[in-house]
Amino acid sequence: MFDASAPPAPLRLLGVHLTLPSAAGPVDILRGVDFTVSPGERVAVVGPSGCGKSSLIAVAAGLERPTRGAVRLLGEDLAGLSEDGRARLRRGRVALVFQSFHLLPNMTAEENVSTPLEIAGEAGAGRLARDWLDRVGLAGRLSHYPHQMSGGEQQRVALARALAARPKLLFADEPTGNLDAVNAAAVADLMFDLVAEAGAALVLVTHDDALADRADRRARMFDGRMVEGA
Repeated sequence: MFDASAPPAPLRLLGVHLTLPSAAGPVDILRGVDFTVSPGERVAVVGPSGCGKSSLIAVAAGLERPTRGAVRLLGEDLAGLSEDGRARLRRGRVALVFQSFHLLPNMTAEENVSTPLEIAGEAGAGRLARDWLDRVGLAGRLSHYPHQMSGGEQQRVALARALAARPKLLFADEPTGNLDAVNAAAVADLMFDLVAEAGAALVLVTHDDALADRADRRARMFDGRMVEGA
């Protein structure tokens, strides 16, 4: 299915289709997508709203099963893994950052970062969480809950949570979409700096041309297909 002689890649999609049911009948979301990300590569996935960018992330990360085609994540063919198996594969090695933060409201900033590390069996999870929150400029907000923080602060917590385990691959779906210009620029700077430091690959979905320009290349989608830069 995949060329064994090809350089190892954290992500490969081959002929991926995704069809979902709707009241009006089946809807083709992804239509034969081929897409590869090399180790340490930063790729911006761009295209008009509704073209399938977020669905691409969901399928690539193993959150949604493709209707047909193959997804190879960190060298593993996801077709052979159960939901639990996909979760184990992602744990500590694949991270996601979303537009809407997805912080746990009943946990402090420190707990939001440390809890996934504890689940992954990371020694010194609390210390790592504090160190990463310090690195994103939130050393003074450790005990604050999400509702006590601004949108920019919440996204920085989400970024610290995503990168604290030093993943090999980070998916970021419109990570600055809910932020004002100043906070968006600050979060973008942190994301690119920390991803480079960790040596992680980045798949970034964005409508922001300035943000996309910072990636190593653009992969453009239209109507469920990859039309360039795959």
